[in-house]
Amino acid sequence: MSEEINQPKRTLKTSLDRKFGVSEVQDRERRGRRDDDARGGRKSFRDRGESEQREDRRSRGDRPFRDREGREGRGDRPFNRDRRPRRFDDRRGDRSFRGKDAGRGAAPVYRQRPEQKEAVFDENLEEQVLEARSAQVEAAEDPVSNPPWFKKLIALTTEKGREREGHFLGEGVHVVDELVSHHREIVIAVYVVEGFSDENLIEKINEAEVNLHVLTEEQMKRLSSTVTTQGIIAHCRCASSKPNYEQSRSVLTLVDAVQDPGNLGTLFRTSLGFGSNGMVLGRGTVNPFNPKVVRGSSGTFLRVPFEYDVDLVEQINFLRSKGYTIIASDLHARQALGDIPARKLRKMAFLVGNEGAGTNQYLIELADETVKIPMSSELESLNVAVAHGILSYEAAKIQEELK
Repeated sequence: MSEEINQPKRTLKTSLDRKFGVSEVQDRERRGRRDDDARGGRKSFRDRGESEQREDRRSRGDRPFRDREGREGRGDRPFNRDRRPRRFDDRRGDRSFRGKDAGRGAAPVYRQRPEQKEAVFDENLEEQVLEARSAQVEAAEDPVSNPPWFKKLIALTTEKGREREGHFLGEGVHVVDELVSHHREIVIAVYVVEGFSDENLIEKINEAEVNLHVLTEEQMKRLSSTVTTQGIIAHCRCASSKPNYEQSRSVLTLVDAVQDPGNLGTLFRTSLGFGSNGMVLGRGTVNPFNPKVVRGSSGTFLRVPFEYDVDLVEQINFLRSKGYTIIASDLHARQALGDIPARKLRKMAFLVGNEGAGTNQYLIELADETVKIPMSSELESLNVAVAHGILSYEAAKIQEELK
């Protein structure tokens, strides 16, 4: 072997010592002391006892090695480098952020309440459940419990089924009474459970010569959109009439993306109650033939002329060309409805908006007037159906005074 290979391999040790901050001079001195000890027959540092090690350190002026608790290192109890270190705030003695129980599994104490995201209502979730239930019934091959005519009824509980068939279901005693009494021409059939006890309604259905069928309790539950059914459902064709935009005096409601079926049903009832001339449902608004809208209006929604799935920007331009004043409710408005000149209120169209986001700001900017509803400063806004009711009442009074 060459001389280079036979040399003592100290390169690794030297580089390791340098890594921990030991200079080459200190390294040479230590190696010299070890050589002197070997020649003099003295024990090496590692071979000495604890007392001899401590005495040797003091003689050389070395500081004894101490662990983080202040204990001196001992040959038989070396410092455990793998021991888990303390937390930063414990070493400082600063527990202001973590609290007095920090480091012992306690929950942290926040200086500021963490932001909480509002629960988001998924309007499509219920529709997905209904579609799954409808698909399950359609896939069933039992002709006794799921005959073909019942499968078609089940399909009407979903948005897709109503659009495909052009039919809808009206549920409840008041709804069926309204449909049979005022819209006999669109009622295809009425279904009741065994033992249905409203004899007056049964007589009215028979007088209107509407087909009456009996369902089991289980079948009625599958068709129902309520937890507890009233035991009666009407099967009807979708139909509606458009508002007459040519009238010399008129009050309309423009609905921007109202998604709660109950709210839309209430808008229909309010419009009918205060003599509104019609409603225009913009895109993003719940379908008016949704069973909950029908029930929320008590079936009266068909007595209010309406259009749905309409582009409100185009509709506003159209209404303006017909002499309508477009009026939007706005929290920052400086006038009430009664402050607008009467000549501008002969034909008016209100803008009401989504439950959470309100009316689209772009539509508000397109409006001719903005109004506010006078109320306490303790409350920021009103429910869309309540606000619409107040405006409809004020509009009805103004229309009465213009006669």
